Amino acid sequence: MHRLGRRRRGLLVTGVASVLLAASVGPTTAAEPQRADPLQREVDAVHGSGVVGVLAEVTSPGTRDRARAGTARIGTGRPMPWDGRFRIGSATKTFTAAVVLQLVGEGRLSLEDTVERRLPGVVRGNGNDGSRVTVRQLLQHTSHIPEVLPDIPALNSADGYRAERFRTYTPEEVVARAMRHPPVPGSGWSYSNTNYILAAMIIQKVTHRSWADEVEARIIRPLDLKDTAAPGTFPWIPGPHAQAYTAFGTGTGTGTDVTALDTTMAVGSGSLISSTHDLNRFYAALLDGRLLLPAQVDEMTTTVPTPDPGVDYGLGLGKLELPCGGSYFGHPGNLLGYRTWGGVTRDGARTAVVYVNSDGGQDTQRAMTTLVEHELCRTRPEGSLGGARTEPGPDRGEGRPLP
Repeated sequence: MHRLGRRRRGLLVTGVASVLLAASVGPTTAAEPQRADPLQREVDAVHGSGVVGVLAEVTSPGTRDRARAGTARIGTGRPMPWDGRFRIGSATKTFTAAVVLQLVGEGRLSLEDTVERRLPGVVRGNGNDGSRVTVRQLLQHTSHIPEVLPDIPALNSADGYRAERFRTYTPEEVVARAMRHPPVPGSGWSYSNTNYILAAMIIQKVTHRSWADEVEARIIRPLDLKDTAAPGTFPWIPGPHAQAYTAFGTGTGTGTDVTALDTTMAVGSGSLISSTHDLNRFYAALLDGRLLLPAQVDEMTTTVPTPDPGVDYGLGLGKLELPCGGSYFGHPGNLLGYRTWGGVTRDGARTAVVYVNSDGGQDTQRAMTTLVEHELCRTRPEGSLGGARTEPGPDRGEGRPLP
């Protein structure tokens, strides 16, 4: 089902009522230059790392702030669209985990159910054994089920992309490819997209409806996320969007235009299309109690260590330290040229999402992470941003500092 057609104008649920002027970073007069807003400076830093375009949005009680830099298409002066849609990659996993936890809260599924019980015979062969893997381990990336994406040609080379960008996969076919490999050796945490493809299959087995239908009914419609959809086999991004570019692992740069893609190889793990304002609304609802019962929020935010210092992982959410003290939750996303990072404070009161439309190296990732951390640490009085795009948020209370 595609809900990304022409959307209504006027007031959106996230509080954007109209297109305002972009943040100004240049001098207003020769005698009195206007200082760049901190968010704009951070967006400029991401752009300076070598990507084509950047857009970021931050929400806090009563405000929305946005900034952009670069272009939506190489060789043009077209700016990144304020309400642009993009493939959110692995940020999809948080949506999938939320649906699973809703089913747990309804008593229709247990986190301790085995994959074999719910999907008999699917995880088997080459040492893989679904009877030894639980739903919790899928969502937590502690299953040691092998990663499948290296076996998808469209995601790994320019030639593979051109040959297979419109190829459609079934989840069963993708998992069968993963089963050609033995489990990941060792113990502890090991990231695998296959985990979330299996979670999507379990959702369908329990509900007798597709993963896409359940995400639509349980998250997209209740939160009125008008720019968010599971595109199915549809390879295009309807509505305003920036083009996506990737160099297929050969370094930073633009490389190939990879905007068109059938993402059925990533059902449940990376196929959703969304926007910065929809992601901010989703993250806030996830932790402020609008989507999950308190017991399920606790399950989602109970973490295990990962190999990265300062990063733990719950059920579809990472937990990271904030430079100002405390921590936040979020998830990165990366799917052929579109790269995003988003985060939310534990109470859901402040969120930040940034995305780019081309490859970036470590400097890009560092700049995106820094933007999210700084914005989640920042306390701003309502309407105090000067040149920034500051807009009222109708679904939040009065401004308050972070806890």
